[in-house]
Amino acid sequence: MKNKVPQVTFAFWVIKIAATTLGETGGDALSMTLNLGYALSTAIFFGFFLATAAAQIASSKLHRFLYWAVIVATTTVGTTTSDYLTRDAGLGYLWTSIILFAGVLAVLGLWYFSLGSVNVNRITNRKAETFYWVTILVSNTLGTALGDCLADTSGFGYAGGALVFGGALAVIAALYLFTKISHVALFWAAFVLTRPLGATLGDILTKPLAAGGLNLSRFSSSFVLLALMIFLILLSSRRSEEERAQ
Repeated sequence: MKNKVPQVTFAFWVIKIAATTLGETGGDALSMTLNLGYALSTAIFFGFFLATAAAQIASSKLHRFLYWAVIVATTTVGTTTSDYLTRDAGLGYLWTSIILFAGVLAVLGLWYFSLGSVNVNRITNRKAETFYWVTILVSNTLGTALGDCLADTSGFGYAGGALVFGGALAVIAALYLFTKISHVALFWAAFVLTRPLGATLGDILTKPLAAGGLNLSRFSSSFVLLALMIFLILLSSRRSEEERAQ
């Protein structure tokens, strides 16, 4: 199998943030706007995740649009699953975050003990890729709970929450560039934190004006974010092809 993950560049993180924002608006569109509820919405999005992840894992090479479709699936599942746990199941933001953080560590631990590495730069076998996607699914669910926790209970609001998570990502970028801290650990820290950043950005777009949002339609916001993702994926793919041709 060829490497099944795209190169982790600045463009990768921009697309990831757009995907996590889409996950928030898309997840809320089904559970809230269509009033399907968190449990049914989770079942629908989880089915989408299983279908796209199975197709991605079965492939012998990277297909960028399929890869990012799985990412979007994990963010929508993460949105509705986190909302179900924190609200319908009554666990609250703190306990949900603690449980999901333990889940991320558990999956990474199983991955390491099974394969001896959690390398995220080269995924060339299906067992590693399965661990990769399970970790992403749990981490995006954790990120949703963290975003809601900071925005709704700390007094920061959605804009303040976005600034906090954006600042935390800037710190991680500095640690990546100027320290010898494990790049794998920093990758997963950034991967988790882009989810609450996207969650707060999505809430800024769609929440009522009185709550600090712009009161935009969840569906129209989702379509615009999807179009932005497609444009960025095409642009990054073209640049990758030009670099390989040089």
